[in-house]
Amino acid sequence: MPELPEVETVVRSLAPLVGRRIVNAEFRAARILRGADPERMAARLAGRRIDSIRRYGKFILISLRGGGYLLLHLGMTGRLLLGAAPAKHTHAIFTLDRGVLQFDDSRQFGAIEVHEDFPARVARLGPEPLEISAEDFARALRLRRTCVKALLLDQTFVRGVGNIYADEALFRAGIHPLARTGRLRQDRALRLHLMLAEVLTEAIAAGGSSISDYVDADGRQGLFQVSHRVYQRSGEPCVNCGTAIRRLLVGQRSSHFCPRCQKR
Repeated sequence: MPELPEVETVVRSLAPLVGRRIVNAEFRAARILRGADPERMAARLAGRRIDSIRRYGKFILISLRGGGYLLLHLGMTGRLLLGAAPAKHTHAIFTLDRGVLQFDDSRQFGAIEVHEDFPARVARLGPEPLEISAEDFARALRLRRTCVKALLLDQTFVRGVGNIYADEALFRAGIHPLARTGRLRQDRALRLHLMLAEVLTEAIAAGGSSISDYVDADGRQGLFQVSHRVYQRSGEPCVNCGTAIRRLLVGQRSSHFCPRCQKR
């Protein structure tokens, strides 16, 4: 699933759409609309001008002039593409006064919604990991009673972090994914905040990680996957100590770590 760096990269590649008008919206799969009526949704979007495009965690929020929001989530395999020809898995087409934006999603786990008010599901998300202060992050971390990997994946704790960047940040911080949050020393909690910000910033600069379907709106793949130190490297030597990287499940999600470098 595209995480914060990938969604941020997509949002930046959509920047040329700010100020453009949606002439028509066509929806070809009801599943991605989460039960909304396709014709009614298209009518609500027709003629609306795009005021801004922002990222909230893993969500893309498009503000519409005059009020209202177009909310998109890429799910596992969603893509937003500018100027591409419709294909087998194209499920939404937004014709603009200049250009076309389409939503492709082979597994249809993504979502497109229209809201008159700021979406409640976005408002419930936690703070941005690149904006929360180190002290607030450490304080919130120690107040929880769970394992640190599970907490990083909790979107009400910080928004936008998923499997890739949780694994990579924990490795850089030298913290085992099963370490208990309430027992982490202040210095370790502060280091995790620093390493999380570091890995997210580096990944954004590299255009995200393309390990499956992810590309930006211009069809470009990310490059950060070549810099992964533990994610999906089970059995390979640790870049720091040479110990074989291991994999375990945390809340039914794969976690990759070095058993020597990462301590509980």
